Amino acid sequence: MLSTRFRRTLAAAAVAVVGIGALAACGDGGDDEATAGPVKLRFLSLAWQKESLQANKDLVAKWNSEHPDIQVEYVQGDWNSVHDQLLTSFEGGDAPDIVHYEASAIGEFSKQGYLADLKDLIPGDLKGQIDQGVWDTATFDGQVTGVPFLLESQVVIANKKLLDAAGVAVPPADGGWTWDEFQSNAQKLTKANQYGVAWALKSPTNRVLNLALNYDGKFFYDEGGRTEVKINDAEREVPKRIHDMIYTAKTASPEALAMSGADTLPGFFGGKYAMIPGSVSLRQQMVEQAPKDFEWVTLPPIKGLSSKQAANPQTLSISADSKHKEQAAQFLSYFLNPTNMAALAKGDWLVPTGKAANEELVKLTKGEQGWDVAADSAADLTVAPFQMADGYQEWKTKYATPALQQYFANKITLDQLASQLVDGGKQVLR
Repeated sequence: MLSTRFRRTLAAAAVAVVGIGALAACGDGGDDEATAGPVKLRFLSLAWQKESLQANKDLVAKWNSEHPDIQVEYVQGDWNSVHDQLLTSFEGGDAPDIVHYEASAIGEFSKQGYLADLKDLIPGDLKGQIDQGVWDTATFDGQVTGVPFLLESQVVIANKKLLDAAGVAVPPADGGWTWDEFQSNAQKLTKANQYGVAWALKSPTNRVLNLALNYDGKFFYDEGGRTEVKINDAEREVPKRIHDMIYTAKTASPEALAMSGADTLPGFFGGKYAMIPGSVSLRQQMVEQAPKDFEWVTLPPIKGLSSKQAANPQTLSISADSKHKEQAAQFLSYFLNPTNMAALAKGDWLVPTGKAANEELVKLTKGEQGWDVAADSAADLTVAPFQMADGYQEWKTKYATPALQQYFANKITLDQLASQLVDGGKQVLR
C-alpha cells in the first residue's frame, strides 16, 4: 500500500517546514481584550499536495473575505516534524488555535489536556454528517477532540484489459468481492509470467490489522481493565489467506513481499501483476504515472464477514488554550461544509467523512477515476481496538512487523506468528 504517510515523505522537500519560532511568532491566537479589531486565529495546516494546498489556501482566503470580524492566518506545517513542534508549542502555551493532524496522533495531546472538547462547539448538522464509528476515532476519555474529515480506505486497483481477457467482470462500487471470490479471480488472472495479485508487504502490520476487521479480528482486548493481545481464529483469517495466495494457490507474487505500494507500479504497468491491493490514494499514481494506453479500474474493498476497515482520519482540532474557541469552531464548520470537504478530499485523493460531501464528490467527478468506489468505502470505516491501545506503536515496531514479515516470507508457521504477537503484547502492555 502506498500510504498517505509515505506520499507525504516523498513531498516533504516541497513543503515549507514551520519552526517553533515561526509558530510562536504568530502570537497567542488571541487579541488584547482592550484592543479593537477582528478576532485573529492561526490555522496550522498539513496540506502538502499541490491541489490540496491550493484548496486550503483558497478556503481560508474566502473565509477571511466573508468574515471581516474573524480573520484566519494560514500557517504551513509539515507531517514529518509536526508532532515535536506541537508538543513544544502546547507545553509553551503558544499553540495554534486550529490544528490539522490525524486521529491516531491526537490521543496523546488529548490525554494531556492540550485539545478542547468539541462536543458542544460543533453544530448538529456537521455531527450528523459523520458516522459514529468515525467520530469514535477522535474520542478520548469521553471527549471529542478532533473533527475527522479525510479518510483512507484500502481498495484494489486492477488492469482492466487483463480482467477482460480473463473474463473477470468489474464489480459495482457497492458490491466488492468476498475473499473467496478475490482468490478465485486472482487464479483466473494468473498464468505464465503473470500473477493475479501483488501484495506489497514491506510494512505489513497496519494493513493486516486494518483488514482483520473484515472478520472481526481485534488483536487488542480489554480484560478486566487491562489490555491484552489475543490471536483467535478471527485474527488469523487475513494473514492466512494472504499467505495461502502466495505459497499454496501461488496467485500472489512472492517478490512483492519486500515492496511498498509504489514499488509494485512498474510491474503492474508492465502486466506482471493484474491487481494491486492498496490505499485509495494510489489512484493518484495511476493518473499521474500510468502509460497513456493503460486502462485501470478501482475495485471495492474485499469482504469477509463485512467490509469493515480501520479508520485513521485526518482531523481538525482546537487548542485548549485558544481564547476564541467558538470562533474557531465557526471556521471549522465553514471549512468542512459538504462542498468544501469534497474539494479538500479531491485535492488529497482521499475520502471525505461527510455523507453529503461524498455525494458532491461523486457528482463533481462523475464517478470517474474510482471516486464512486472511494466514496462508497467510507461507510465501512470505523475505529479499531489497536488504535486506542497504549503501546501499539512499540508492539508494532518491535514485534508485529518482524513477525509478520517472517510469516509472509514462509519462515515461521501461523501458530508461531500468533505466539510472537501474544508474547510481544505481554512485553509491551504489562
